[in-house]
Amino acid sequence: MSWWRPSDVGFAVRCKLADVGMGARLFWRLIGLFGASMRRFSLVRDQVHFLGNYSLSIIATSGLFVGFVMALQGYNVLQLYGSTNSLGLVVTLSLVRELGPVVTALLFAGRAGTSLTAEIGLMGAGEQLSAMEMMAVDPVRRILAPRFWGGVIAMPLLSLVFNAVGVIGGWLVGVVLIGVDGGAFWGQMQSGVDVFKDVGNSIVKSLAFGVAVTFIAVLQGYVAKPTPEGVSRATTRTVVMASLTVLALDFVLTAVMFSI
Repeated sequence: MSWWRPSDVGFAVRCKLADVGMGARLFWRLIGLFGASMRRFSLVRDQVHFLGNYSLSIIATSGLFVGFVMALQGYNVLQLYGSTNSLGLVVTLSLVRELGPVVTALLFAGRAGTSLTAEIGLMGAGEQLSAMEMMAVDPVRRILAPRFWGGVIAMPLLSLVFNAVGVIGGWLVGVVLIGVDGGAFWGQMQSGVDVFKDVGNSIVKSLAFGVAVTFIAVLQGYVAKPTPEGVSRATTRTVVMASLTVLALDFVLTAVMFSI
């Protein structure tokens, strides 16, 4: 392909537009299969267990250490202004508003997204998806939709676990290790964190990230070339595209939610 030839450039643009159109059709079809997936909730439940339970250890461990670091850094900064009693509020707002949903989504993309892409890609390489079509079984309804909605449900739950464990980690470092007053730690947190504005927006962010990450993983696995190299490239694309999408969505959602 030569970029200085208009015909080649036009062909590349048409191919990209066709890919975007195919992805849009698949996305709206997955959205439309919500009711069908809920009617066979056992399939979605298995995917929530597969995506959520197996990601729980890395999410909880990461949340604990992020809470450690936030408490240490926050105490060093607040100590300069004599506001160490606000440590609990600073740690909680940082986790709930930003770090919790974003870090959870990035870890979810690396842990669960790649496994989804590899699983669906290997199904295509092993001609299992083609065999289902030959038996008049819709692979989108039977394979893709339960995995998509399982990831959407698991993502907010993992984010809440990350936030809770992060707050506990901040308490361990701030109160137990450093010696900040425990009553001030929890009191400032309870008075400064709003359930709907902070926690509610965090859940909305997690839902948006779950939709984006899971759809990218499902799409890349579904369109992956049925070869070992094609599946490996698809898993790499999943991590890169999902991470960039999460960061871009975080900026847009933050600008909309916390500026109104």
